[in-house]
Amino acid sequence: MRIRFYNARILSMKDGQDIFDGELWTNDDKIIYCDTTSQIEGYYKDHPDAMLVFDREIDCKGNLLMPGFKNAHTHSAMTLLRSRADDLPLAQWLNNQVFPVEAKMTAEDIYYLTQLAILEYLDGGITSIFDMYLTPESIADACRDAGMRCVQVGAVNNFSQSVELVEKCYNELNGKDPYNSYMIGFHAEYTCSKELLEKIAELAHKYKAPVYTHISETAPETEECKGRYGMSPLQFLDSLSMFEYGGGGYHLVHTDEKDMEILKKRNMFAVTNPGSNTKLASGIAPINDYLKRGIPVAIGTDGPASNNCLNMFREMFLVTGLGKLKENDASCIDAMEVLKMATVNGAHAMGLNDCDVLEEGKKADVIMIDLNQPNMQPINNICKNIVYSGSNSNVVLTMIGGIIRYEKGEYNIGIAPEEIYAKANEIKSRIDKEL
Repeated sequence: MRIRFYNARILSMKDGQDIFDGELWTNDDKIIYCDTTSQIEGYYKDHPDAMLVFDREIDCKGNLLMPGFKNAHTHSAMTLLRSRADDLPLAQWLNNQVFPVEAKMTAEDIYYLTQLAILEYLDGGITSIFDMYLTPESIADACRDAGMRCVQVGAVNNFSQSVELVEKCYNELNGKDPYNSYMIGFHAEYTCSKELLEKIAELAHKYKAPVYTHISETAPETEECKGRYGMSPLQFLDSLSMFEYGGGGYHLVHTDEKDMEILKKRNMFAVTNPGSNTKLASGIAPINDYLKRGIPVAIGTDGPASNNCLNMFREMFLVTGLGKLKENDASCIDAMEVLKMATVNGAHAMGLNDCDVLEEGKKADVIMIDLNQPNMQPINNICKNIVYSGSNSNVVLTMIGGIIRYEKGEYNIGIAPEEIYAKANEIKSRIDKEL
């Protein structure tokens, strides 16, 4: 399908390129034009055989086109636990609330609960997710059927999944379809034996692949690891040669200078989750320190049990707001840097290098931000407005792979939202009876 967006403001997120007035054209899953209107004649000359007959033309009316947000840490099917397990410390939350419910969830449950999260991702302009959960095959099915771009990461621990399953998914889900890919990973140091972690490290070396996991989310987690191994979680994992080929850590709240040296040396991503860390009182990540050292930062919401809200606008505000508070410096962690975290850096952390910016040849993962709403007026600085005052209500269109999956309150994912809601409540009722 060929779609033309015109009368648009465009934020490409390319280094050094400011917002400009222009057009964006897509053909199937690719962007074929993203430039000013004055350059169209030059495009015709460079592409004399191009068939520029559009199936749809969309007048943006001065609204903003930009790359979709990349939610770089999620547990999507935890929608079942939204507002069910709140106001508890992390250990109690996991052991007394989360794990007992998860033990009752089936692959089919996770399929529908993932699709429930996808609805929320789409109306908030999220075009890619970095998901870690229990049944990789049904998650892949849910994302493919709904048209959500999903990178999964292994969730192996002492109690569920296995290194063999991680390897199987790595081989079978990568390249299976345009919407799904898979990375090596495990839940966390504190849920994995040393022997299990050594096997994961061996797998990473076998495939020369990056590894992702939860690291130093809480102070007790960090101190307990020091008690076991005499090192912080990151230092211990690095001693196993876990990150020879890069990767990243989710949360990374309680890190020290040596940890940051490892992050930099191993070309790792710090994936921050400020909403979850705030709600669970885990602490404020040292984002400004990461930025000073050139450590790339991406942003994730975490799951809808620990955060409740899968909203990248809220996460962006918290990244900069909490960072300023931590440093006692209102000038640190600039809004434009945060916007880069939520788009470009997230794409790179997920290995989606063809989804990072808007330009010819990249994937057509595009969102439209409505600037004609009170929270976006007057137009002084659009990028800062998105980070400091933007909300899901400003997202009027979400396109993934050249297909519009959400537009002005309507979803295009092959199933009615009401059916997903009914399924979610049916699953909740069944599990309540089983507990």
